[in-house]
Amino acid sequence: QVQLVESGGGVMQAGGSLSLSCVVSGRTFSIRAMGWFRQAPGKEREFVAVIRWGDNWTYYPDPAKGRFTISRDNAKNTVTLQMNSLKPEDTAVYYCAASSSVYTTYYSQPSAYSYWGQGTQVTVSS
Repeated sequence: QVQLVESGGGVMQAGGSLSLSCVVSGRTFSIRAMGWFRQAPGKEREFVAVIRWGDNWTYYPDPAKGRFTISRDNAKNTVTLQMNSLKPEDTAVYYCAASSSVYTTYYSQPSAYSYWGQGTQVTVSS
């Protein structure tokens, strides 16, 4: 089993920044990638960023490119999502997730991830 615990959410004005953290524990040797997703009320879970464990390759969808950065700290077993230039449409519950898949193509899909954190709320006011 892998345990994920997110923190760092909160309320921020548009244009501001927030940093989300995800502490990873348990059978971490099985992890091949870590992703961040978000879900707004009434909407499907949306892919935000992914970092591949072996080479720190990262990938972002267009809404996150240039504004969000995913990184990892091996010593602290932590994955961080730095979010800058926040917009009201970034408001959602943000989840970190762990994938044991080696298929990079699927990393944008929630189904590629076996373990999920409890989520942390991010609210961006205009």
